[in-house]
Amino acid sequence: MSRLPEIANPHRQHYPSDMSDREWQVLRRLIPEPSGFGHPLMVNLREIINAIFYVQRSGCQWEMLPHDFPPHPTVYGYFRKWQPLWDLAKNP
Repeated sequence: MSRLPEIANPHRQHYPSDMSDREWQVLRRLIPEPSGFGHPLMVNLREIINAIFYVQRSGCQWEMLPHDFPPHPTVYGYFRKWQPLWDLAKNP
C-alpha cells in the first residue's frame, strides 16, 4: 500500500514478513476499536501490522520502510500506540 489511496495502488509487493490471512483473522480481534471520535480511519490496519513486522524482521530503520507501505510516521505511531499489546503478547 502506498501513500496514495488504496485504489491507486491495490497490489503491492509481497514480503516474507507479511502475515497470512489466518494470522490476520486472529490479530484483528485483538486490535482495539477506534473510539469514534476524531477523523475516520484512513489506513489499512493489516498493512500497518505488516509494516511493523517488516521492520522487526528486517531490522531496518522506520525511515527506511519501502514506499509501498503506509508512511513511516503513521506506522511508528501505531507501533507506539500498540506497544503494551505487543508486550502482553510476548509475556502473557
